[in-house]
Parts: sequence; C-alpha cells; structure tokens
Amino acid sequence: MNASERIDQLIEGITDWRGKTFADVRKAILSADKAIIEEWKWKGSPVWSRDGMIAVANAHKEKVKITFSHGAKLDDPDKLFNAGLDGGTWRAIDLYEGDKLDKAALKRLVQAAIAFNQAKLKKNAPAKKAVAKRAAITPAKTAPAKKAAQKATSKTAKSTRTTARAKGG
Repeated sequence: MNASERIDQLIEGITDWRGKTFADVRKAILSADKAIIEEWKWKGSPVWSRDGMIAVANAHKEKVKITFSHGAKLDDPDKLFNAGLDGGTWRAIDLYEGDKLDKAALKRLVQAAIAFNQAKLKKNAPAKKAVAKRAAITPAKTAPAKKAAQKATSKTAKSTRTTARAKGG
C-alpha cells in the first residue's frame, strides 16, 4: 500500500469531526502545488514534501495537528500558527472541534514552506557544484599535464648529466 492509500485509510478510519478536518487539511495542502509528494513516516504519520519536508499532520484525541518542519522561518501573515510558538524550528496549527479551517491561508503557508525549501536548496547548490566540478576532472584531462611535467623533469635531468660529464664529473 502506498502513502496516499494509507492516508486515505487513516482518514476513513476517523469517523468524527477530525476525519473531515483531516481531509480538508490534506486537500488544502495538495492544492498548493501539484508537485507535492505524500509520504508515510514515523509509524503512521502523513507527511507532505516538496524539495524537502513541508508538514506532518496527526489526529489526536481532541485536535488535528499540522506541524510545519521549518515553521519558525516562515512568514505567517494570517496567524495560522497557534502551537509550538516557542520552538526554534517547528511551528504547528492545532485545530479543535468547531474551528474553521482557512484553506486559502493554509495553501499560502504551504507555498511559503515550498519557497523556503527551494531557497535552501539553491543556497546549498554552489557548494555541490564546486564538488561536482572537481569530480569532473578526469585522469584523461590531467594526463597531458602530467606528461608535460615528466618531460620537463626528464630534460632537466639530462641537462644536469650532460653538464656533469662536460665538467669531467
């Protein structure tokens, strides 16, 4: 069973208000970008990713919790984050029975998380390019340089021997 099927099964198994809320959260997240990937991690947690993890969601006894992996670094103009506000990295949205999910605001927050992930990839890309560039230098490309160095060394050695003979040494 793939991750999307497991998430379907999870939502179907939650028969109270949390099941509908969870389904709405999932729909809003997936509508933010067509390239979002659904994953199943940590023994039963739906995770959404694009160029890195975006969020994980869980249905708890009294709430549905959506935790953004880099929430502390995201702008939240709609003030969706209401949990984990003291954390240095993660931020969460706790939805309780009767809460109305602002799907458009959640979609914008997911798009901000994707933009953060992509910016982080670009920031790390120059270091990867330099490593790739160094790795691209093959022995075939360096062989002529080695041969030239060997010839120069050989000529110097011959010249030294010739000079020593001429001096009688």
